[in-house]
Amino acid sequence: MPRFHCPVPLTLGTELELPAAAARHVQVLRLQPGGVITLFNGEGGEYSATILRMGRSDVAVRIDSQQATEREPARQVHLALGMPANDRMDWLVEKAAELGVRSVQPLHTAHSVLRLVGERATKKQAHWQSVAIAACEQCGGNRVPAVMPVADLATWLPASAGVAALRCVLSLSPGTRPLSEVLGDAPADVGVLFLSGPEGGLSTSEDAQARAAGFVPVTLGPRVLRAETAALAALVQALSAG
Repeated sequence: MPRFHCPVPLTLGTELELPAAAARHVQVLRLQPGGVITLFNGEGGEYSATILRMGRSDVAVRIDSQQATEREPARQVHLALGMPANDRMDWLVEKAAELGVRSVQPLHTAHSVLRLVGERATKKQAHWQSVAIAACEQCGGNRVPAVMPVADLATWLPASAGVAALRCVLSLSPGTRPLSEVLGDAPADVGVLFLSGPEGGLSTSEDAQARAAGFVPVTLGPRVLRAETAALAALVQALSAG
């Protein structure tokens, strides 16, 4: 059954017009009145709805039933990363959303190729948020991860303590612990924040700043992984351990 993100209050028995993005999606799929679709608004669960009317740009539906279905991981995992170049960031946001990440924080770091400021940064954030929404529509997730505004690593680090109780930095410098070991020492209900660098990783100075800010330096093993591979490998370990 087609699924659509509908970020408005959903109440059984009510009729409503779908938000513009969801309405366009219904139109593209050429669904018809009488068809049944699934809606979710990110507040938990999902709703079955019947299409009542389709105009040129508007779609009206009736909310018929609610299912308390949740497909979210038990552990809340967050990702902060130096933005990789080209379309790799799109791919990474999509896959992280499919896995069940709770938030994504794009960062400018010393080795970042992608530099975003002003309106361009705002547009990219909105684009990545739409990528996360589409991923949740496809994979069955009912809670869309938040893609945060682009920030500089140095200014973001002081605020990172409020994101999760356990903060880890993927590090190539000496003094790391295996991620599996660190996760094994943490209770299953403790949230985790990963900090990962772009192509080339974090600089030595940035790695030291993260450690000074309370991040535990961790390693994924002896191989040097691509930026997007390392981030997803860390997410998979944390979500599996939860």
